[in-house]
Amino acid sequence: MAAEKPAGWLERVENVVGYLVLLLLALLPTVGVVMRLVFRTGIPASSAYFSHLVLWAAFVGGMITSREGRHLSMSVGVDMMKREVADAVRVANAFISASVATALAWSSLAMVLVGFDPSAKVGVLPIMAVAAIMPVGFGFMAFRFVERAWALPWGRLALLGVVVGTFLGIGPIDNILTTLVANPPAILDPLDDVFNAVTGAAALPAIVVLVASAFTGAPIFIVLGGVAYMLFAKAGGALAVIPNEAYTMLTGDTIPAIPLFTLAGFLLSESQAAGRLVRLFKAFFGWFPGGLAIMSVLVCAFFTTFTGASGVTILALGALLVAVLAERGTSSRFAMGLLTSSGSIGLLFPPSLPIILYGVIAEINIKDMFIAGIVPGIVLVLTLSGVGVANALRNKVKMVGFRAKEAAVSLRESVWEVLLPVVIIVCYFGGITTLVETSALAVVYVLIVSLAIKRDLRVSELPGVLLKCLPIIGGVLVILAVAKGFSYYIVDAQVPTILTHWVEHHIHSRYVFLILLNLTLLVTGGLMDIFSAILVVAPLVIPVGVLFGVNPVHLGIIFLANLELGYLTPPIGLNLFLASYRFNKPLATIWRYVIPFSLTLFLAVLVITYVPWFSTGLVGLLHGGR
Repeated sequence: MAAEKPAGWLERVENVVGYLVLLLLALLPTVGVVMRLVFRTGIPASSAYFSHLVLWAAFVGGMITSREGRHLSMSVGVDMMKREVADAVRVANAFISASVATALAWSSLAMVLVGFDPSAKVGVLPIMAVAAIMPVGFGFMAFRFVERAWALPWGRLALLGVVVGTFLGIGPIDNILTTLVANPPAILDPLDDVFNAVTGAAALPAIVVLVASAFTGAPIFIVLGGVAYMLFAKAGGALAVIPNEAYTMLTGDTIPAIPLFTLAGFLLSESQAAGRLVRLFKAFFGWFPGGLAIMSVLVCAFFTTFTGASGVTILALGALLVAVLAERGTSSRFAMGLLTSSGSIGLLFPPSLPIILYGVIAEINIKDMFIAGIVPGIVLVLTLSGVGVANALRNKVKMVGFRAKEAAVSLRESVWEVLLPVVIIVCYFGGITTLVETSALAVVYVLIVSLAIKRDLRVSELPGVLLKCLPIIGGVLVILAVAKGFSYYIVDAQVPTILTHWVEHHIHSRYVFLILLNLTLLVTGGLMDIFSAILVVAPLVIPVGVLFGVNPVHLGIIFLANLELGYLTPPIGLNLFLASYRFNKPLATIWRYVIPFSLTLFLAVLVITYVPWFSTGLVGLLHGGR
């Protein structure tokens, strides 16, 4: 019992800090908007505090995600292995994860000590103390990886990962000693030579092992961070670049919208909003063939639009919507295939998180990207809805009779959810609030509706809901953090320029380029989560798109539509795994259910790709035809 006490206290500290960070993220911008509109003033240094709250959300959330074992990963076939083999794989992944997390902790500490002026502040707080959450976060993640493997056979070997990670951190440790000690001993000089020799010879095999580990359950952020680290080490680059790029990314002006909209969507999924929206769309669409399928697609699109993570949609709504579809005679095969395919269908509608991130990386006006995604998003929704209508007609699925009273009651009950996108669009596109302020307003809006108006949640339940959301937010933000370092290496190594020159000399048709782009992005979407894919692959694709004269906004929609479809790409599309878990069906069974929907959506994506008007027409209209 005595041994468990520290862990219990540590978990509580992590949880409380996580709650406070999320609540402050939502409240600071909202209070700032009120003060600006009422008192014509704002909160002193609010932008500095706010941007660094995102940094804390990323690493405190990452610590909790490691504790819960919920980092985003692709565990192909691990659960089907014999127990002994699966345990050995988990220990190997824990060793790899501890190695990379430890190395990143040392490089982050070097960045904090060397990269900041000790007198610089975030408001009234020393910036070095605020940024220290990065090495602390990576260090705790390494500890959690070892801790989770400890009870497995040979699990204590994972502790060697900390030793390996410390060896990989020789360069940063040397920088730390040089900073802290006036005349540091030359004890590390021989180790520097060994480090250079080892990384020179072992970098490529290590990268192969890291990539292979991705398919057996190693966290995606470990794979991306480890590959970036080994590439920089082999090239003799400054290893502190990776945490420095992470810091720059996470403290950017627009990035806070990602955790805030995720929180708003998650709060919606934890309330009774799903039931009210199902009732609403059922009342208004259930009276004609395929109406319940349309209802399912619309509800999924609504939730995915806010969360940006289709896992939330499938896990939160899957069982409810399958039951609703089944009660009118829709086969479970069709229902599961439809819902798995609908799990990412809202990613092109504002306030889509992938659109925000793509706009940041591509330096495109995010409002234009939001507008450009509306028509293609509708095309994809109509495509899946059309499949639902065809299935209903073919199989004579029962319809729900239209009743005006039920429609009116369901609209009255769900009016607050219906008004949420209206509030967002009016505030953001009307210029009342910035994107980040709009995302904070969305969180406050959902909290008021859930706690005070509908009373779906009690205040006492809020910490538990936030604790469920923190691993999602932390998992995504930590991936963004390390993927930015990987992206920096790609650009610094001039890979986009090399790729552009190769394409220029070997591909001469714009249409051939576009179909190759479709296929490449489908595979990418099946191998990577959408956020890291944007950070790693977009810098490669954007200059090639310019070469072929593809409108940058149109290219962004092509990029995201293909990655959205990549969630369904066998054998490792993320939605397939989540649906297999949610519906308790073998992965191969889910593949078979989804294939007809994937092929249909692929045709719709081709239409979006080859008809630029779908993406650019509305943007041009709103800009007066320019």
